[in-house]
Amino acid sequence: MKALLICPNERTGVAALAECVPLANVSILGKTLVEYWLEHLAGLGAQEVVVLAADRPDEVRAGIGDGARWGLRVIVKSDKRERTLEEARTRHQASDHTSWLPAPNDVTLMDNLPGLPQLPLFTSYADWFAVAQALMPHAWTPDRIGVRELKPGVWVGLNAHIATGAELIAPCWIGERAWIEAGATIGPSAVLEREVFIARGAEVSHSIIGPETLVGQFTEIRNSIAWGSTLVNWQRDSCLKVPDSFLLCSREPRRARPVPASTPAPVQAPVSGTASFLEYVSQLLT
Repeated sequence: MKALLICPNERTGVAALAECVPLANVSILGKTLVEYWLEHLAGLGAQEVVVLAADRPDEVRAGIGDGARWGLRVIVKSDKRERTLEEARTRHQASDHTSWLPAPNDVTLMDNLPGLPQLPLFTSYADWFAVAQALMPHAWTPDRIGVRELKPGVWVGLNAHIATGAELIAPCWIGERAWIEAGATIGPSAVLEREVFIARGAEVSHSIIGPETLVGQFTEIRNSIAWGSTLVNWQRDSCLKVPDSFLLCSREPRRARPVPASTPAPVQAPVSGTASFLEYVSQLLT
Protein backbone atom coordinates (compact mmCIF):
# COMPACT_ATOMS: atom_id res chain seq x y z
CA MET A 1 0.00 0.00 0.00
CA LYS A 2 1.24 3.45 -0.93
CA ALA A 3 0.55 6.99 0.25
CA LEU A 4 1.57 10.49 -0.76
CA LEU A 5 2.55 13.36 1.54
CA ILE A 6 2.69 16.97 0.35
CA CYS A 7 5.04 19.20 2.33
CA PRO A 8 3.79 22.70 3.09
CA ASN A 9 5.75 25.35 1.25
CA GLU A 10 5.65 29.04 2.22
CA ARG A 11 3.13 30.16 4.83
CA THR A 12 3.22 33.89 5.47
CA GLY A 13 1.36 33.48 8.76
CA VAL A 14 4.31 31.61 10.30
CA ALA A 15 7.26 32.81 8.19
CA ALA A 16 9.70 32.75 11.12
CA LEU A 17 9.22 29.01 11.65
CA ALA A 18 10.72 28.33 8.21
CA GLU A 19 13.82 30.46 8.75
CA CYS A 20 16.18 27.58 9.47
CA VAL A 21 14.33 24.46 8.31
CA PRO A 22 11.46 23.67 5.94
CA LEU A 23 8.06 23.56 7.63
CA ALA A 24 7.94 19.78 7.21
CA ASN A 25 11.03 19.57 9.45
CA VAL A 26 9.88 21.95 12.18
CA SER A 27 9.86 20.26 15.57
CA ILE A 28 6.73 20.14 17.69
CA LEU A 29 7.16 18.39 21.05
CA GLY A 30 10.25 16.53 19.93
CA LYS A 31 9.13 15.23 16.53
CA THR A 32 9.02 16.89 13.16
CA LEU A 33 5.75 17.32 11.30
CA VAL A 34 6.70 14.78 8.63
CA GLU A 35 7.69 12.25 11.32
CA TYR A 36 4.22 12.44 12.86
CA TRP A 37 2.65 11.75 9.47
CA LEU A 38 4.98 8.89 8.54
CA GLU A 39 4.26 7.25 11.88
CA HIS A 40 0.53 7.68 11.27
CA LEU A 41 0.64 6.23 7.75
CA ALA A 42 2.65 3.22 8.93
CA GLY A 43 -0.11 2.56 11.45
CA LEU A 44 -2.67 2.62 8.64
CA GLY A 45 -0.79 -0.10 6.75
CA ALA A 46 1.23 1.93 4.27
CA GLN A 47 4.43 0.31 3.05
CA GLU A 48 5.70 3.04 0.74
CA VAL A 49 5.32 6.80 1.06
CA VAL A 50 6.20 9.40 -1.54
CA VAL A 51 6.97 12.83 -0.05
CA LEU A 52 6.65 15.85 -2.35
CA ALA A 53 8.83 18.76 -1.20
CA ALA A 54 9.10 22.15 -2.90
CA ASP A 55 11.06 23.74 -0.06
CA ARG A 56 14.57 22.41 0.57
CA PRO A 57 13.89 18.78 -0.39
CA ASP A 58 17.45 17.74 0.49
CA GLU A 59 16.86 18.76 4.10
CA VAL A 60 13.54 16.91 4.19
CA ARG A 61 15.28 13.82 2.81
CA ALA A 62 18.12 14.08 5.33
CA GLY A 63 15.68 14.44 8.20
CA ILE A 64 13.72 11.25 7.53
CA GLY A 65 16.19 8.97 5.76
CA ASP A 66 14.82 5.98 3.89
CA GLY A 67 11.90 5.37 6.27
CA ALA A 68 13.25 2.14 7.75
CA ARG A 69 12.64 3.29 11.35
CA TRP A 70 8.89 3.25 10.60
CA GLY A 71 9.04 0.05 8.56
CA LEU A 72 8.43 2.11 5.41
CA ARG A 73 10.10 2.81 2.10
CA VAL A 74 10.15 6.62 1.82
CA ILE A 75 10.97 8.48 -1.39
CA VAL A 76 11.39 12.26 -1.24
CA LYS A 77 10.76 13.96 -4.57
CA SER A 78 11.55 17.56 -5.38
CA ASP A 79 8.67 19.59 -6.81
CA LYS A 80 8.50 23.09 -8.30
CA ARG A 81 5.61 24.15 -6.09
CA GLU A 82 3.16 22.86 -3.52
CA ARG A 83 0.57 20.70 -5.29
CA THR A 84 -3.14 20.47 -4.54
CA LEU A 85 -4.52 17.08 -3.54
CA GLU A 86 -6.08 16.54 -6.96
CA GLU A 87 -2.94 17.60 -8.81
CA ALA A 88 -0.91 15.15 -6.75
CA ARG A 89 -3.35 12.32 -7.43
CA THR A 90 -3.34 13.03 -11.16
CA ARG A 91 0.45 13.29 -11.45
CA HIS A 92 1.41 10.34 -9.26
CA GLN A 93 -1.46 7.85 -9.19
CA ALA A 94 -2.69 7.89 -12.78
CA SER A 95 0.29 5.95 -14.13
CA ASP A 96 0.91 3.94 -10.96
CA HIS A 97 -1.30 0.87 -10.74
CA THR A 98 -0.04 -0.35 -7.37
CA SER A 99 -2.39 -0.27 -4.39
CA TRP A 100 -2.91 3.04 -2.58
CA LEU A 101 -4.44 3.65 0.81
CA PRO A 102 -8.14 4.52 0.54
CA ALA A 103 -8.98 8.22 0.26
CA PRO A 104 -8.51 10.55 2.03
CA ASN A 105 -5.38 8.85 3.43
CA ASP A 106 -3.90 8.22 -0.02
CA VAL A 107 -2.84 11.89 -0.39
CA THR A 108 -2.28 14.31 2.50
CA LEU A 109 -1.26 17.95 2.64
CA MET A 110 0.56 18.32 5.95
CA ASP A 111 -1.25 21.40 7.23
CA ASN A 112 -2.18 19.80 10.53
CA LEU A 113 -1.19 16.91 12.77
CA PRO A 114 -2.75 13.45 12.39
CA GLY A 115 -5.95 13.26 14.40
CA LEU A 116 -6.19 17.04 14.80
CA PRO A 117 -7.70 18.25 11.49
CA GLN A 118 -9.69 20.91 13.32
CA LEU A 119 -6.49 22.60 14.48
CA PRO A 120 -4.56 24.20 11.57
CA LEU A 121 -0.83 24.62 12.12
CA PHE A 122 0.22 27.38 9.78
CA THR A 123 -2.47 30.06 9.66
CA SER A 124 -0.88 32.00 12.53
CA TYR A 125 1.63 31.70 15.36
CA ALA A 126 -1.28 31.56 17.80
CA ASP A 127 -2.58 28.46 16.00
CA TRP A 128 0.86 26.82 16.17
CA PHE A 129 0.98 27.47 19.92
CA ALA A 130 -2.57 26.13 20.35
CA VAL A 131 -1.67 22.87 18.58
CA ALA A 132 1.36 22.36 20.85
CA GLN A 133 -0.82 22.85 23.91
CA ALA A 134 -3.50 20.47 22.63
CA LEU A 135 -0.89 17.81 21.80
CA MET A 136 1.01 17.99 25.08
CA PRO A 137 -1.23 15.67 27.20
CA HIS A 138 -1.22 13.05 24.41
CA ALA A 139 2.44 13.15 23.33
CA TRP A 140 3.73 10.71 25.97
CA THR A 141 3.52 7.63 23.74
CA PRO A 142 5.35 4.27 24.02
CA ASP A 143 7.82 5.20 21.27
CA ARG A 144 9.06 8.17 23.32
CA ILE A 145 12.05 6.39 24.84
CA GLY A 146 13.12 7.88 28.14
CA VAL A 147 10.26 10.37 28.49
CA ARG A 148 8.78 10.43 31.99
CA GLU A 149 6.03 12.34 33.75
CA LEU A 150 7.97 13.96 36.55
CA LYS A 151 4.77 15.11 38.22
CA PRO A 152 1.21 15.54 36.91
CA GLY A 153 1.34 17.60 33.75
CA VAL A 154 5.14 17.87 33.59
CA TRP A 155 6.85 15.69 30.98
CA VAL A 156 10.64 15.42 30.78
CA GLY A 157 12.67 13.92 27.92
CA LEU A 158 15.69 11.65 27.87
CA ASN A 159 18.92 13.05 29.37
CA ALA A 160 17.32 16.35 30.33
CA HIS A 161 19.07 18.13 33.21
CA ILE A 162 16.95 20.03 35.75
CA ALA A 163 18.94 21.69 38.50
CA THR A 164 17.83 21.67 42.09
CA GLY A 165 15.97 24.89 42.66
CA ALA A 166 14.44 25.10 39.19
CA GLU A 167 10.64 25.28 39.24
CA LEU A 168 8.45 23.39 36.75
CA ILE A 169 4.79 24.45 36.63
CA ALA A 170 2.29 22.23 34.81
CA PRO A 171 1.57 21.91 32.03
CA CYS A 172 5.03 21.89 30.49
CA TRP A 173 7.14 19.74 28.18
CA ILE A 174 10.93 19.47 28.56
CA GLY A 175 12.67 18.04 25.50
CA GLU A 176 15.62 15.67 25.19
CA ARG A 177 18.95 16.94 26.51
CA ALA A 178 17.44 20.22 27.66
CA TRP A 179 19.40 21.98 30.39
CA ILE A 180 17.64 24.05 33.06
CA GLU A 181 19.70 25.89 35.66
CA ALA A 182 18.83 26.66 39.28
CA GLY A 183 16.38 29.49 39.84
CA ALA A 184 14.73 29.10 36.43
CA THR A 185 10.94 28.83 36.20
CA ILE A 186 9.34 26.83 33.38
CA GLY A 187 5.56 26.95 32.90
CA PRO A 188 2.71 27.03 32.90
CA SER A 189 1.98 26.17 29.25
CA ALA A 190 5.64 25.98 28.24
CA VAL A 191 7.36 23.76 25.68
CA LEU A 192 11.14 23.38 25.54
CA GLU A 193 12.30 21.49 22.48
CA ARG A 194 15.47 19.37 22.37
CA GLU A 195 18.80 20.75 23.63
CA VAL A 196 17.38 24.02 24.90
CA PHE A 197 19.49 25.80 27.52
CA ILE A 198 17.65 27.84 30.17
CA ALA A 199 20.06 29.90 32.26
CA ARG A 200 19.81 30.79 35.93
CA GLY A 201 16.79 32.86 36.89
CA ALA A 202 15.13 32.79 33.47
CA GLU A 203 11.35 32.40 33.20
CA VAL A 204 9.39 30.79 30.37
CA SER A 205 5.59 30.70 30.39
CA HIS A 206 2.87 30.34 27.73
CA SER A 207 5.70 29.96 25.23
CA ILE A 208 7.62 27.57 22.99
CA ILE A 209 11.43 27.52 22.90
CA GLY A 210 12.77 26.01 19.68
CA PRO A 211 15.55 23.40 19.44
CA GLU A 212 19.09 24.37 20.46
CA THR A 213 18.03 27.79 21.71
CA LEU A 214 19.73 29.51 24.63
CA VAL A 215 17.65 31.68 26.97
CA GLY A 216 19.98 33.87 29.01
CA GLN A 217 20.12 34.73 32.69
CA PHE A 218 16.99 36.38 34.11
CA THR A 219 15.33 36.61 30.71
CA GLU A 220 11.52 36.38 30.74
CA ILE A 221 9.83 34.75 27.75
CA ARG A 222 6.04 35.06 27.85
CA ASN A 223 3.36 34.51 25.21
CA SER A 224 6.07 33.94 22.64
CA ILE A 225 7.86 31.52 20.33
CA ALA A 226 11.64 31.82 20.65
CA TRP A 227 13.82 30.13 18.03
CA GLY A 228 17.49 31.00 18.04
CA SER A 229 17.62 34.79 18.07
CA THR A 230 14.10 35.11 16.62
CA LEU A 231 11.36 36.11 19.06
CA VAL A 232 7.71 35.99 18.02
CA ASN A 233 4.86 37.24 20.17
CA TRP A 234 2.10 34.82 19.17
CA GLN A 235 -0.62 36.99 20.71
CA ARG A 236 0.34 40.12 18.76
CA ASP A 237 1.61 38.28 15.67
CA SER A 238 4.83 40.30 15.76
CA CYS A 239 8.42 39.22 15.18
CA LEU A 240 11.88 40.59 15.94
CA LYS A 241 15.53 39.57 15.92
CA VAL A 242 17.09 39.84 19.37
CA PRO A 243 20.52 41.46 18.88
CA ASP A 244 21.97 40.54 22.28
CA SER A 245 23.20 36.94 22.26
CA PHE A 246 23.43 36.82 26.04
CA LEU A 247 19.65 37.28 26.11
CA LEU A 248 18.51 34.91 23.36
CA CYS A 249 20.43 33.05 20.67
CA SER A 250 21.01 29.78 18.87
CA ARG A 251 23.67 27.48 20.28
CA GLU A 252 25.11 27.04 16.79
CA PRO A 253 25.31 29.40 13.81
CA ARG A 254 22.60 28.68 11.24
CA ARG A 255 21.90 29.77 7.71
CA ALA A 256 18.63 31.59 8.17
CA ARG A 257 16.10 32.79 5.65
CA PRO A 258 14.96 36.42 5.89
CA VAL A 259 11.67 36.97 7.71
CA PRO A 260 9.34 39.79 6.58
CA ALA A 261 9.62 42.77 8.89
CA SER A 262 6.75 43.44 11.25
CA THR A 263 6.02 45.39 14.39
CA PRO A 264 8.58 44.38 17.05
CA ALA A 265 7.40 42.48 20.09
CA PRO A 266 8.86 44.04 23.23
CA VAL A 267 11.26 42.07 25.37
CA GLN A 268 9.43 41.75 28.64
CA ALA A 269 12.11 41.89 31.27
CA PRO A 270 15.58 43.25 31.85
CA VAL A 271 18.39 40.81 31.29
CA SER A 272 21.86 40.60 32.73
CA GLY A 273 24.74 38.61 31.30
CA THR A 274 28.19 38.79 29.74
CA ALA A 275 30.17 37.23 26.90
CA SER A 276 31.94 35.05 29.45
CA PHE A 277 28.57 33.52 30.32
CA LEU A 278 28.18 32.35 26.71
CA GLU A 279 31.67 30.85 26.79
CA TYR A 280 30.70 29.00 29.96
CA VAL A 281 27.51 27.68 28.33
CA SER A 282 29.42 26.54 25.24
CA GLN A 283 31.78 24.51 27.40
CA LEU A 284 28.88 22.85 29.17
CA LEU A 285 27.02 21.91 26.01
CA THR A 286 29.89 20.64 23.85
